[in-house]
Amino acid sequence: MAAVSLGNGNVSSHNADHPTPPVSSNLGSSSKHDFKRVGILCPNTPAFLESIFGIAAAGAVNVAVNYRLKTDDIAYIFDHAEAEVIIVDAEYVSLLDSYRQTHPTVPFIIDTDTDASEGQLSGPFDEAVLEGIQHDASHGSHGWSGLAHTTPDETSLLALAYTSGTTSRPKGVEYTHRSAYLAALGNVIESGLNYHDTGRAHYLWTLPMFHAMGWTFPWAVTAVRGTHYCLRKIDYPLIWRLLREEGITHFNAAPTVNTLLCADPNAVRLEREVRVTVAASPPTAHLFETMEGLNLRPVHVYGLTETYGPITKGYQMPEWQRLPVKEKYAKMARQGHGFVASLPCRVIRTDVPEGQIEDVKRDGKEIGEIAFLGNICAKGYYKDPEATRKLFAGGVLHSGDLAVWHPDGAIQILDRAKDIIISGGENISSVALESMLVTHPDILEAACVAVADSHWGERPKAFITIKTTAKGDLTGEDVIEWAKHTSGISRFMVPREVEIVDELPKTSTGKLKKNVLREWAKGGNRDVS
Repeated sequence: MAAVSLGNGNVSSHNADHPTPPVSSNLGSSSKHDFKRVGILCPNTPAFLESIFGIAAAGAVNVAVNYRLKTDDIAYIFDHAEAEVIIVDAEYVSLLDSYRQTHPTVPFIIDTDTDASEGQLSGPFDEAVLEGIQHDASHGSHGWSGLAHTTPDETSLLALAYTSGTTSRPKGVEYTHRSAYLAALGNVIESGLNYHDTGRAHYLWTLPMFHAMGWTFPWAVTAVRGTHYCLRKIDYPLIWRLLREEGITHFNAAPTVNTLLCADPNAVRLEREVRVTVAASPPTAHLFETMEGLNLRPVHVYGLTETYGPITKGYQMPEWQRLPVKEKYAKMARQGHGFVASLPCRVIRTDVPEGQIEDVKRDGKEIGEIAFLGNICAKGYYKDPEATRKLFAGGVLHSGDLAVWHPDGAIQILDRAKDIIISGGENISSVALESMLVTHPDILEAACVAVADSHWGERPKAFITIKTTAKGDLTGEDVIEWAKHTSGISRFMVPREVEIVDELPKTSTGKLKKNVLREWAKGGNRDVS
């Protein structure tokens, strides 16, 4: 395994062929520590990647946390997970100030993310790695052969992946060795990590590693002997340079990241196809058409933190190539079928008692909730038996996402249950409406929520961002007129209001913050952080 760190124009390489577990550090004392819960608070760096392997090899559980969360949520997670030591990037040490006050004895291993592995420019993380190497040398230089390659219990914890906690406290999703292994192999196959014409995979880390353990891609890319390109922050011009010059073969990104990447002034059709695994929120057919025009081949997957990331794939059929263009991309935008490492996903009725499981009709019309069974479902929520019970009520894993089930077996998301807009008795999918709005030539992104209407009960309100190439002074009224007379949007779905904004509020993984947009629609605070 090789890892390259990219950020702020600097490139540094860490030799990750034999990363020694950083948890062996004596941290300034001569006593030996045996840490079982190791926190990680880092961007996409080689240190983060190496730690994933080192922590597991030391027989410990890793707890990777989203550094974009509120500081009290970060403190809550490390406390809830019972972290005994935290590997933290130098840029984010200050986020642990409040945690340090209540946990003064928990040591931090700080990574400076430089290209120096020893000497003046190195940091505590590098020193911990060197200490591990020295410890190994003093005991016969066994390297990885001196570590356990398999766990005695494959159902034991490998990691705790915490949910974002936008409306409640984050939940610790329990990841096991067995399911992570199967999910990683599934991603090797479904994202085609071992299928390309440029030698080994060159994978670019645009997806946060902390999100559902990077959808298990740290293990998947390493399994095919690929090279990890670690990008500290999303930088669209840099991404385009890497795509052109470094032979990147794969990356994963949410639809919003792909939308902004395709709209970047540096966008150009690539000579070689790059496979882009797309998930986190439902993509639009328009986005997939735009991506393929740049030789970015979408691999459309869907899943949850509770399913180790991807658990379905939109499998493209040869006959789709003969369909009208818009119909072809509409089919590609469906969430598809169950993963090779999973059982088929289901869409179940929501109008039955809790625990009773009945499938909806496969007619593409009846709406139900997506549910999962099989190998890559999480073990449960850490220290939360009631939430675990609800998650698996009736013996299936409940997603909370509403969808239809098509006759060919493919599922298609309509919305989260709370995001459906009910107008005059009609159910309006905000996802479907957003997909239609972005076909306007000047609209970059769209997000829709319900607002009160004295006659219809609710009507959609759309928040949109505009392309930098847009001509003229587009107004919300212009968009409404276009929606009524040009777009093909059904009259009952036409937004009551359209507001143009500079930026839409999103989570760290690119999902729209609909709860924030609902507050905006009521006149609330316009902070997008």
